[in-house]
Amino acid sequence: MKRIILAAIAVIAFASANAQETRFGVKGGLNIATIGGADRANALVGFQVGGFAEINIWKKLFIQPELLYSAQGAKIDYPGNNFTVNLDYINVPVVAKYYITDAFTVEAGPQIGFLVSSKNIEDEKTVDLGFNLGAGYNVTKNFSVGIRYTIGLSNIYDAYYDYEEDNFGDYLDSRRTNNVLALTAAYKF
Repeated sequence: MKRIILAAIAVIAFASANAQETRFGVKGGLNIATIGGADRANALVGFQVGGFAEINIWKKLFIQPELLYSAQGAKIDYPGNNFTVNLDYINVPVVAKYYITDAFTVEAGPQIGFLVSSKNIEDEKTVDLGFNLGAGYNVTKNFSVGIRYTIGLSNIYDAYYDYEEDNFGDYLDSRRTNNVLALTAAYKF
């Protein structure tokens, strides 16, 4: 994982040297996460925090690579067996960001996540892929707020549950994906 983080930093540094304008910043916010495909999964509130670079590549178009710690998961409510699945990731989204006006932006792009800890699941996958769609509002030149939805693309664990016996047993066929709605605030230097 150290190699991946170093590679992300190298990409940011290279892009910075070749871009017209680059600004760095920090961001954090509230995650409302769930696990798509998981039966009886309810939203779990978590958080995210990290840094980013906003790299101008052409007029109003920017590339924004990020490095984020993200607390995700879901509350699972099986009869007689309620529990919370906690999944902590280091996420590396890279979004294309377009300034519609000086204040309003839209963004979209892929994300790769690396599982750093989990609670209450077995057979979890250590790499997670997703796709981000979002929008933002620049309150000032340095401070902005945003909303982003991450659509999970990869199966994050193999679950099994025996409905007849009301306990865990036979493997289920559906995929389980991380889906996260994030409300964030960011400060650019």
